[in-house]
Amino acid sequence: MTGNLPPLIAAFVEAKNAYDSNAFAACFTEDAVVYDEGREMVGPAAIKEWNEASNRKYQDTLTVLELVEFSDETVLTAQVAGNFVGSPVSLDFHFAIRAGKISRLAIDFTGDQA
Repeated sequence: MTGNLPPLIAAFVEAKNAYDSNAFAACFTEDAVVYDEGREMVGPAAIKEWNEASNRKYQDTLTVLELVEFSDETVLTAQVAGNFVGSPVSLDFHFAIRAGKISRLAIDFTGDQA
């Protein structure tokens, strides 16, 4: 489904699934913040490090299920499969986009509030 996604979100999914942390981090603004599993990562360097650690630990990939765009947020629902208990799970990726890059990303279980 990445062909039907906005280019930035498609690049995010493709980089994640290719385990390309440089391309992944390039999707974010210089002051971007990512919230995941009770942690906060700020800036592309920290986001790249977080993604690399996730890739090593979980070997996870995303399968896009749905995309909903609101005026101030884009929500991607994806099935995440990898090397973790309960795999696969459905997660919501809440994106705020500024100047063509991701400025904020919050990840939670589908249906939870970000």
